[in-house]
Amino acid sequence: MTTPSPADAVSPAARNRVVLTAYTATIFLSALLLFSVQPLFTKMVLPRLGGSPAVWSVAMVFFQSLLLGGYAYAHVLMTLKSRTAPVVIHLVLLAVAFTFLPLSIGSGWAEPPASGYAFWLLGLFAASIGLPFFALAANNPMLQAWFVRTGHPQGPDPYFLYASSNIGSFLALLSYPVLLEPMLTLHAQNVLWAFGYGLLILLIAACGLLLLRAPPMAVALNDEDEAAPGPSWLQWGRWVFLAAVPSGLLIAVTAHISTDVAAAPLLWVLPLSLYLLTWVLVFQSRPLLPHRWMLKLQPLAIAGVVVLLAIGGEQNLLLTLGGHQLCFFIIAMASHGELARTRPPARYLTGFYVALSFGGMIGGLFAGLVAPFTFSWIAEYPILLALAALCRPWQRPRRGAMLLWFAAVVVASILIVLAYRADAAEVFLESWRVWTIGSLAAVAALLAMVMRIHRVQFALLVALGLVLVRVYPLDEGRVETVRSFFGVHKIVVTPGGQYHVLMHGTTIHGAEKFLNDDGTKITGRPEPISYYHNDGGIGRAIAAIRARKGAPLRVAAIGLGAGTLACQAKPGEAWKFFEIDQTMVDTARNPKYFTYLSACMPEIKPVIGDARLTFAREPDAAYDLIIVDAYSSDAIPIHLATQEAMAIYKAKLAPGGAVLMHVSNRHLELASVVVGIADANGLTSWVYNEDSGRDAEYIFTTNVVVSARKPEDVGALASSSFWQLTAPTPGQRVWTDDYSNVLGAVYRRLRDGDN
Repeated sequence: MTTPSPADAVSPAARNRVVLTAYTATIFLSALLLFSVQPLFTKMVLPRLGGSPAVWSVAMVFFQSLLLGGYAYAHVLMTLKSRTAPVVIHLVLLAVAFTFLPLSIGSGWAEPPASGYAFWLLGLFAASIGLPFFALAANNPMLQAWFVRTGHPQGPDPYFLYASSNIGSFLALLSYPVLLEPMLTLHAQNVLWAFGYGLLILLIAACGLLLLRAPPMAVALNDEDEAAPGPSWLQWGRWVFLAAVPSGLLIAVTAHISTDVAAAPLLWVLPLSLYLLTWVLVFQSRPLLPHRWMLKLQPLAIAGVVVLLAIGGEQNLLLTLGGHQLCFFIIAMASHGELARTRPPARYLTGFYVALSFGGMIGGLFAGLVAPFTFSWIAEYPILLALAALCRPWQRPRRGAMLLWFAAVVVASILIVLAYRADAAEVFLESWRVWTIGSLAAVAALLAMVMRIHRVQFALLVALGLVLVRVYPLDEGRVETVRSFFGVHKIVVTPGGQYHVLMHGTTIHGAEKFLNDDGTKITGRPEPISYYHNDGGIGRAIAAIRARKGAPLRVAAIGLGAGTLACQAKPGEAWKFFEIDQTMVDTARNPKYFTYLSACMPEIKPVIGDARLTFAREPDAAYDLIIVDAYSSDAIPIHLATQEAMAIYKAKLAPGGAVLMHVSNRHLELASVVVGIADANGLTSWVYNEDSGRDAEYIFTTNVVVSARKPEDVGALASSSFWQLTAPTPGQRVWTDDYSNVLGAVYRRLRDGDN
């Protein structure tokens, strides 16, 4: 009589519970690590490249591309006949990747080049995090394929594990800004992540052992699955398309809300969280939101975005932000729901995931890399919105649908033709723009929902509505756009040509008055306006430092914008500008747009590159005044507002010098941050946050912090009623390259309002 092995002594039900628990927990932890490393490493990279939303977009392209590589690797590995080989090979890969931890910037990638930021950033990510992320990326499809081969009763349809994976991704993304970033330094986050990676290797080894100890007959797929016909090439292409559109929309929506609506950094994470949530919901065994509901709502969501684009972002910021993301969620749910509905049998599981990741990469490449170099505005958003209409399944049109669709096309075409007649366009713009575009969008949605027009017809109507949004722009006056890796800037010429305004989204970065109120042309040296007028915080600080020195100033200005600060200089003074974006230099130099540089500093040659790196190479004790005015949309990049950054500024100050930081912001309270980093470097700070009192157009209230070694260094400013001597906030942690708390800055702005 033989003695049963421990494996034989375990009942099948108990073994199935162990298998399910082990695989679910391992896939969950893998996803948690996969999506927590993205914001962690992106934050590590930001000090080496400006804090632009474009950094996030390029990072997303990298991660999506490597995800495809991991899925393809899992697919190839699971074609091997041996059960042991995939387990051993993958564990060896994970072990080798573990030797690259904790994460660090790859050697030779200390400083970005003068051009080609996007490709440099891709190389930096590949050299620094490529292998650990690649190994993680393969886990989801690999473990699901192993699960099928364990003989578990749920093996024939393992896609519910994809929902578990995306729950981990979703929680990782939300917990980072709420828990990890405010509580832990970058070093602590890095060590914690490496510990989690080691734990994951042990769990994957346990899952591999469960696979190897499974009964041999359990490894074979069931007869029904074996007999199922393989997907056609058309079906593979459809899966790629259904995955590509939401992936591209994810980046396009993020670019829109962080560039054309608002610049609050936390908004970057919200669309991605919703994107992951859709994967969680559609692959549940019992979806909370039925797919048929999402298909019915999808035309309304697409029409809703058309209307929101027609309305613009300034009228109701919260409604607009919520509207774009709600519509994106519904559109993604419909597309991903189609993927879940048409998913293949388990034997094609790894190939299916390769198709999904390939589509995700294509969408990301288009929106994250191709579009910024192709279009001068966020054109990828409307393009992908029209393509989203093609994600609907085929349905038989109702009677009369063709006639109604043709009538809508004719009306829209007439309106587009009328746009090229200035008088007709002006009347339409002032009175009926939003109503007409909204009506066309509503008609398109109703035709899709009720009359069941073909998806190509629906897409054409959506495209016509979006063309109307473009040919009848929301901005008053003439608008030109300039796009670079660092975002989209608009140069708005107000009606009549009186003002030229530089905008990033709804944030004004500079303005110049070209015509007097009587319509005559302004001649001579232009007057600095917007944030830089003489009666504002920046103008008063410059005047105080100049009066204190009693001699020409030596000034370093980080951030060029429209070049307004150039006209704050006096004869004999030496001003040097540092700017990361060459397109901003070209715009400021072009007298067609602005004349500050041509009138006040025609020979200026700004230093191009991230000021954190280029300014550090300046000689010590060289400047009487350092002005930090480097905007990334509506916020100073975080790596220019840390204790280490302030140490660089202090080292470059001449005896008696001062640092002026412009922190005007609608979303973040940054004055206390600057006071804290200045105090950590032994500097005293004064805060200016008061209206100038001037009743004039394009004259703005400014929030400015001036920091110096002693009160005498800032002259009359120290005793001025406009400036408040400010001490660090008790209990508020100082921002460093290793720690920042964006959520806290958002909370303080919401708590304090405009005060």
